[in-house]
Amino acid sequence: MKKIITGMVIVITFAFVNNTFAQDSKYNWLAQDSWSFSFGAMYPHYVSTNLNWVEGPQHYGIFATIQRNFSEHVGIRAEANYLKMGGWTGIRNASGYVDNKLIGVNIDLLYYLAPSEPISPYLGVGFGGYTHTISGSPVAVLNDDQLDYQYNAILGAEWSVTKDWRIKTEVAYHSAASSAFDGVYGTSNGGTVGGSYDSYMTAQLGLVYYFQKGEPSKLNDLYTGIDPKIDYDKIESIVKKYSTEPTVVDYNRIEDIVKKYAGSGMAVNDRWALIGVNFEFDKSSLTKESFPILYNAAEILLTHPEVNVEIQGYTDNVGSETYNQKLSEMRAVTVKNFLISKGVAVSRLTTVGFGESRPVVDNNTASNRALNRRIEFRVK
Repeated sequence: MKKIITGMVIVITFAFVNNTFAQDSKYNWLAQDSWSFSFGAMYPHYVSTNLNWVEGPQHYGIFATIQRNFSEHVGIRAEANYLKMGGWTGIRNASGYVDNKLIGVNIDLLYYLAPSEPISPYLGVGFGGYTHTISGSPVAVLNDDQLDYQYNAILGAEWSVTKDWRIKTEVAYHSAASSAFDGVYGTSNGGTVGGSYDSYMTAQLGLVYYFQKGEPSKLNDLYTGIDPKIDYDKIESIVKKYSTEPTVVDYNRIEDIVKKYAGSGMAVNDRWALIGVNFEFDKSSLTKESFPILYNAAEILLTHPEVNVEIQGYTDNVGSETYNQKLSEMRAVTVKNFLISKGVAVSRLTTVGFGESRPVVDNNTASNRALNRRIEFRVK
């Protein structure tokens, strides 16, 4: 039975991995709340016991769960399982083998440490009840059905396969509320945290299917583009904030720029000026209005994997040429690191600084100098 179940899990797992792994964005499957079920194989192992443990095919188990995630981080699950394990009361083949067959139900609280990552680790605690049948015990009264409870400590991870399917790997420590869980009274190996009760561990390998999801998670939203309903008041306030002289905002020009760079196509060999990506004076730190533009740039690059870009940094003419050259290189690296953090492959990005050379406007006013502190992409 163990071989059949394990074979099924391995075949299904490899089928999913070979055909679908990494076909979905790591950002597009996470929901704010969800329901899932899982199933798979288990391997049990006594931790504190009076028996002589022997590895072998006589130890196996299966499980099935139903789980409710109340948020991206927190979930509660109910698990039903069947386990078979045992051990020898003396030297193998010289005395009796004590067989233990267990049917259990557990309720566990789980916390996902990094829910938006393709490999999402989690921790858990819980409790459960079980009935188990012991045979071969030297204590005659124990050769019967027993009913008891246990506490669980859990460490696991879910591995993203497709939008709705994941692989689950998990190890759990179970503290039984009995010193005769293994079929022999007493606990020779110290029990749970030095106590007198038996304990055992389980390892799981299974599949998880998310069959119902709530609203998409906002933990890792990529900027999806510039809203065609342009907030002219916001744009005007930004322009006035960084201007030292009266400025007339050309709304038609702004709208034309937005439409040009919000489109889905990019021609090879284009120069891509990131209008609105500016830097603080004498710094390589981005101004806050730069982030929506860079989010949009990241999404365009993610949806055009064939495009490689050279990130070009520029400064105004305040300061020495040597200093400005170094500052422009630092600004290009800042943008590169931002794009990498949003998933753009580092191999697609190069950087170069041009210092105060190639200004787009004269550096004779503060507003013009702000425009020259800029970033451009050259599509390669």
